Amino acid sequence: MLPEDLDLNLPDVLASVLEKYNRAYRSGKSLISDLEYDRLLERLRELNPSHTFLRTVEPEKFDGKKQVRHPEPMLSTEKAYTSEQLDRYVRRVIKEAADIGISAVTFRATAKLDGLAGRDDGTIFASRGNGTEGYEISSAFEKGVIPIGGRGRGVGEIVILKSYFEKNLSHLFEHPRNMVVGIVSSDIVNENARQALDDGVVHFVPYVMLDKWTGSGEDLIDHIETIVEELTRDTDYPVDGVVVEVENETLKAAMGATAHHYRWQIAIKSKGDTAFTRVVEVVWQVGRTGTITPVMVVEPVSLSGATIRRVTAHNAGNVQKQKIGVGAQIEIIRSGEVIPKLEHVHTPATDVPLISHCPSCDGPLEWSNDFLKCVNFNCPAQVEQRLYHWFNTLGTADWFGIKTIQKLVQNGYTRLEEIYGMTEADFVDIGFGPVQSENLAAALQTSKSRRVEDWRFLAAFGISDLGKGDSRKLLSHLPLDTLLKVDAGAIKSIKGFGDNTSKSIAKGVAEIADTITHMLDLGFILEKTPTLAQQTAIGGPLSGKAIVFTGKMKHGDRDLMKKEALRLGARVQTSVSGATDYLICGEKVGASKIKKAEASGIKILSEEEYFNLIKV
Repeated sequence: MLPEDLDLNLPDVLASVLEKYNRAYRSGKSLISDLEYDRLLERLRELNPSHTFLRTVEPEKFDGKKQVRHPEPMLSTEKAYTSEQLDRYVRRVIKEAADIGISAVTFRATAKLDGLAGRDDGTIFASRGNGTEGYEISSAFEKGVIPIGGRGRGVGEIVILKSYFEKNLSHLFEHPRNMVVGIVSSDIVNENARQALDDGVVHFVPYVMLDKWTGSGEDLIDHIETIVEELTRDTDYPVDGVVVEVENETLKAAMGATAHHYRWQIAIKSKGDTAFTRVVEVVWQVGRTGTITPVMVVEPVSLSGATIRRVTAHNAGNVQKQKIGVGAQIEIIRSGEVIPKLEHVHTPATDVPLISHCPSCDGPLEWSNDFLKCVNFNCPAQVEQRLYHWFNTLGTADWFGIKTIQKLVQNGYTRLEEIYGMTEADFVDIGFGPVQSENLAAALQTSKSRRVEDWRFLAAFGISDLGKGDSRKLLSHLPLDTLLKVDAGAIKSIKGFGDNTSKSIAKGVAEIADTITHMLDLGFILEKTPTLAQQTAIGGPLSGKAIVFTGKMKHGDRDLMKKEALRLGARVQTSVSGATDYLICGEKVGASKIKKAEASGIKILSEEEYFNLIKV
């Protein structure tokens, strides 16, 4: 939140606020969004274009690390938010080119990565620092950061795969950059970041390895929206715009730099579509693991062609910190995302009551970091979400949607053991129609008779911290029937499972051990995950290899291809990383994904080449 007692129309006051926010951002603890920071920066530029803060590089600091001098300054980047600002930049470049006899100017555009900037010369890896001197952070590579394209490729950014972050870490870190800064600055990496490093998804991406667009200034201005969309759409890293720069080295040298930025370079950033509205209610929702999520019901407002009525408030800590309640005046943003996000609380609520009891079962709540959690395992909302998760993850029983699940729970069927014991007559008795009752009873029998992987069966129980990937990894070391008796220590001994995660999984398994045993006794047909020894013994071309399937397949079904690859001893990944061995490509694969694979030395196979490989 912005300070309420400061006059931000005074340039020096505004600059001091920006300095505070920048220190927090550089340390990985952002206090406001990038967009809001940029708006304040533009406000300072309006008030005093020559202010000292605008003419110096925002510094960063890493305590305990050696400072090193950059051979060339690593400066900030001038920013353009409108077509008029971009047009002025292009005209300035063309004028200066003409002054030194250059008639044709070529511009280059690349995605603007939103990570931690660094310079790698092959020996020294340094952060940006104050632009002139940075900090030696080569230990990042020792911790597991993967240099895309190898060492010594110059300036770039440390980033994490966006898809991985959103799936596994977005509830723990407010922004991917926070996690990256923590990896670099800490001597001991926390277990969540350690897992990401072990999974090979934290990369140092040199700018020279990024996809690029090149063309004239006229083409740049006429097609900037298309250029931005194409460069950022298929980039699986956090991005916040596009960087445009001059290609001609002679012209770059002639244009030079200010103390803050290179004059031959500019960042095109989108302000995003924003709207102001008022909170009329805060609704608290219960997830399957008991986490309580606050959702703001707002006065309907049109944003990017959609009418918005609900916006997440993330967690109880955020509600408390930003004073979100009935009457709060807020600004929301929808910038490239389908789901609108809270951008800023302009007028905090006068009353911010946090709930003390679960809205579903009325049980007491406990704090877990910034989250409130219901610890009642039999909470109706959690039961509904767990049952829905079972059928949705297992994928072998149709008809069991959330409405059906809610009706079952309302009528006292709260456990899988009870539901799988139901007959067609039982479904009729609680109000389902004859045809639907017949379908539901048949679906239960089908789910037991259709073959399913044991790791999917395990993941379907919804045990905290045990998703599909970790279930597969766990069962490659421990058979399912022995897992029920394993303690946290045995789980922790497996690479990739940290102390807290191991304890959480062991506790979760123990809590539902009877249910797991009962379901196994029903005779589900399970495909066992090959052990590591079995995978090695297979000895085929995929044995022990990490592979990714991408694109639309012409001759095979992707899900079936994945199953076959697992049977042949492969490790199937969801996204390309430095640990990937093969990228199997169907049709319509993004150029950036191909380039990333090439830069990492990953072997790229067409669908036909893949089938030929596994036939050998």
